[in-house]
Amino acid sequence: MKRTKRIGSAALVGALFAASAWVVAQAQSQAQTQVQDAPAGDAGNGKRIYLAVGCFTCHGRSGQGGALTGPAPILASTAMPFDGFKGQIRDPSNDMPAYSDAVLSDKDIGDIYAYVKSLPGARSPKDIPILNN
Repeated sequence: MKRTKRIGSAALVGALFAASAWVVAQAQSQAQTQVQDAPAGDAGNGKRIYLAVGCFTCHGRSGQGGALTGPAPILASTAMPFDGFKGQIRDPSNDMPAYSDAVLSDKDIGDIYAYVKSLPGARSPKDIPILNN
């Protein structure tokens, strides 16, 4: 009987291990797919467009976000998948204006996406010396 319990416990642990490995593999696959779905984009051109179209007026020159017309999300080093980013530009939520194909082509959006992905993003307070004295 003890042997049966040990075998059952070992089988349960093995099944849980296999299930967790599958979940991790799926998450990695999804993250890789999201990166693969994003166009290559030209970050230099994306910066030019970002500034020319006026994205910086709400989201900041370095994508740090802002509060000029309400809280504008941080775009620097965004984790948003390209399709979500493009969807927000085409059919935005909140106060952001919509940008049609006539204003921003899909290539332009890909370039802006490459630019905001290239930005460093927020630093941890632990990495700012003056805050740690």
